[in-house]
Amino acid sequence: MAEKNDSWVLMVTAQTPTNIAVIKYWGKRDENLILPINDSISVTLDPAHLCTTTTVAVSPAFTQDRMWLNGKEISLSGGRYQNCLREIRSRANDVEDKKKGIKITKKGWEKLHLHIASYNNFPTAAGLASSAAGFACLVFSLAKLMNAKEDNGQLSAIARQGSGSACRSLYGGFVKWIMGKEENGSDSIAAQLVDEKHWDELVILIAVVSSRQKETSSTSGMRETVETSPLIQHRASEVVPKRIIQMEEAIRNRDFPTFTRLTCSDSNQFHAVCLDTSPPIFYMNDTSHRIISCVEKWNRSEGTPQVAYTFDAGPNAVLIARNRKAATLLLQRLLFYFPPESGADLNSYVVGDKSILKDAGIQDMKDVESLCPPPEVKDNIPAQKYKGDVSYFICTRPGRGPVLLTEESQSLLNPETGLPK
Repeated sequence: MAEKNDSWVLMVTAQTPTNIAVIKYWGKRDENLILPINDSISVTLDPAHLCTTTTVAVSPAFTQDRMWLNGKEISLSGGRYQNCLREIRSRANDVEDKKKGIKITKKGWEKLHLHIASYNNFPTAAGLASSAAGFACLVFSLAKLMNAKEDNGQLSAIARQGSGSACRSLYGGFVKWIMGKEENGSDSIAAQLVDEKHWDELVILIAVVSSRQKETSSTSGMRETVETSPLIQHRASEVVPKRIIQMEEAIRNRDFPTFTRLTCSDSNQFHAVCLDTSPPIFYMNDTSHRIISCVEKWNRSEGTPQVAYTFDAGPNAVLIARNRKAATLLLQRLLFYFPPESGADLNSYVVGDKSILKDAGIQDMKDVESLCPPPEVKDNIPAQKYKGDVSYFICTRPGRGPVLLTEESQSLLNPETGLPK
């Protein structure tokens, strides 16, 4: 299996972005294989601001498969992890590292154990698609370690078995998850519609309303919706297929008004389906609704949409601005209505691409306090502010797909021991 002594460690580190659906995936036709009841489309977010980094290591010295998430060891016994590990192991090929004198045969992988360390640079399970980035990164990095020959489309079918939306994180730009027809799920894969450069004037602001774990997980929420909501069947068979065609065209043509109409409508229908579930599921809260109201009022007053909003299974708002100017005006509005708590540090209240703050003429808390009410606010009604209702804002943009990180300093495991650094 290996020519040298059994103390060697072979490692690979990768970074994978998260994604936010603009046409939502909600509902499975097969729970085990994670096969959806409709197609979906997402935008990949810039991994500089939202990503998962994963290091995978193999060594004859390891006695069992182990995993650490954000520094804490977690169990790998769950079906979803096991599905991904089994599928990738079955595709392993011969690996040779001449420099280290290591040779692993295709058959040799069966006897070797893995160590996996994963880190999200954003809150886990709070409606920011951390499981999507996580499983995509796990599959991508293992495929590189084991010299699997599958392309990202084929790998997406494996990542899908960890978390449905993970299949869309194997590409940058705008991505379509094709629901597929086959019972074994072989044709339920992700495909890139356009890369991140195609519509690069878009700017994305995320209002993190809560970074707490949600009360109803997406998995159980979906199951309950499919079992109890009459609206979900109509959505999957009648509404989404038409929207997918229109959305693909809007993205291709960079048609922001159509993109906004479809994105907002689909988000609202997804949450309507959650309300139509028995018992009803509430993912959005009052702050979410106030953000929608702020965007709707502004879009109407301008006569043409400036910003699209979409909410996944959680209260956090993902706001897609048509260009940098619109993003600057949006940030001014958001900071006017949702200023941070007194004494907060502006630097940790607006994170990611901070240059938008500069464009908005905001350097410190005094600038936030002196923001004027937006012009669409009626003069005779004093504008209400909701201090502290947003935890923080992330400024980002459409981004690229997964990449390997080659610097040893970027790995999360110790190259000598294969344990977390």
